[in-house]
Amino acid sequence: MERAVGWFVFLATALLLFGFGYYIYHTAERKGWFVIKAKFHTYVQSSAGLKVGDPVFMMGFPVGEILDVFPMKPHETNNVRVEFEIREPFFRYIWSQGSFVKVNAAGFLDQRQLEVTRGTNGPAICVTQPGRVLKLDEAARLAAAEPGRWQLYQDVFDEKSNLVFHAYAKLEEVLDITNSQLLAECKFESNSIYAYDNTVNRKRIVASWHRRSHRYENFTPGSEDAWLRAVEAPPVSDQLQAMITQVQQALPGILALTNKIATVLDNTVNATSNLNAAVVEARPALTNLVVLSGQLREPGSLGVWALGTNGEQQVQSALTNASLILAHTDTNLEAIFIHLSDITSNLNAQVQANTNLLGGISKAVTDADNLVQGLKRHWLLRSAFKTNAPPSKPKKSR
Repeated sequence: MERAVGWFVFLATALLLFGFGYYIYHTAERKGWFVIKAKFHTYVQSSAGLKVGDPVFMMGFPVGEILDVFPMKPHETNNVRVEFEIREPFFRYIWSQGSFVKVNAAGFLDQRQLEVTRGTNGPAICVTQPGRVLKLDEAARLAAAEPGRWQLYQDVFDEKSNLVFHAYAKLEEVLDITNSQLLAECKFESNSIYAYDNTVNRKRIVASWHRRSHRYENFTPGSEDAWLRAVEAPPVSDQLQAMITQVQQALPGILALTNKIATVLDNTVNATSNLNAAVVEARPALTNLVVLSGQLREPGSLGVWALGTNGEQQVQSALTNASLILAHTDTNLEAIFIHLSDITSNLNAQVQANTNLLGGISKAVTDADNLVQGLKRHWLLRSAFKTNAPPSKPKKSR
């Protein structure tokens, strides 16, 4: 029985230790205790809404946490220093160009959060590969012995501060004999160059990029963490206060606008009342127009409307008078024809009595015909006496 109790206590203790170990492992994995972490710092105007342990975000993912928030010394130009860490692999997204810290509002109670943007260009800020300072001849020997292994740990500039070689460039390509003239124009400190072995990779951050010297510096005890520029949005309380101030400044204008709107509405009411009066006054005219259109649809209404009520009687009288005139005209023409018959009979009697009269008339007619024929041949009056051309003679067939 004692042996069974001993085995039970042993198994319970083992299970308790296993559960406690699993809990510690799961917590460590969740908090990133077994991954590489890079430390950064930035400066903000106010610590409002920021506290130790708050998560740090990148692209919407929680990638680290805030380690410390404290004020700077009185003579410092910055107000508050915020230190935070970024877990692997997200610290490898932070490059010298395009990476900065955004301090965003996270709630309505002055809560804020840090968001790090991913880089767009340039070398990584923190690396796990240590660098070495090599003399130029030693670097050339190492590069020739093992091509592709050694790379630049810095940017190389010429005497005019023009960038000649970027960091990460392979040493055998930089120190090639064809670049001897270009290398002679470059600035090297103590005839040395910074390089690193890409086959060596530590399990921790060993160096960070220095923007002023344009090279990586290995971490030593007391080395400064990497710095990132902060873009700080004003707290929500300040934004609300600014909004309230703008509303207070805009209230007089809003009240004046409401007064103007009321005046416009009053004028609109007056205009509608005047319009109603105008419509009432226009009703008789519309009634007359309806009556007039009804009259125009009747037969002969257009003539009555144009000539008046007595116009039709006057037209009928005029037509009656015209008929009488035509009847008298026929009688008068008959009398005229009778007189013409008498005249011609008298003329015939005179011609019979005077035989020489016909000869004179014949001679006068002949002379008149000759005169007309002469006028036809004259060039000036020829176009006035157009005659039909004589028909052409038919051609004889052969």
